[in-house]
Amino acid sequence: MTRPPRMALSAPVLDAPDPQELAAFYRRLLGWTVVQNAPGWVKLRPSGGGTGLSFQAEPLHVTPTWPAAEGTQQIQAHLDIEVDDLDAASRHAEDCGAVLAAFQPADDVRVFLDPVGHPFCLFIREPEAPTEL
Repeated sequence: MTRPPRMALSAPVLDAPDPQELAAFYRRLLGWTVVQNAPGWVKLRPSGGGTGLSFQAEPLHVTPTWPAAEGTQQIQAHLDIEVDDLDAASRHAEDCGAVLAAFQPADDVRVFLDPVGHPFCLFIREPEAPTEL
């Protein structure tokens, strides 16, 4: 097996009718910095570096359904955001413009919808146990 070339995840990309508006929501939510801002494209990064989050214009964006229902737009991906205080983080998310989803799958996770309907989860990290694939 040959050694693969260097690869690093730069940023997941969320589609939105107005990427600048959606990026502004996540900038308020996460406290991250805009590092690219062009027509139809915005990229945020945390101040310490690392994987960012990007937004691209998609005028035909269809809000996904949570939870999934047959015959509706399915969720392609969602964001998991680790927090240290679930209640405080939930209030902050709502203050930024997120909407608490009607369906909540567990007591230790809060599912929210961003302003264009992308779901994201707030959770408190539990210690990870090593597993084998």
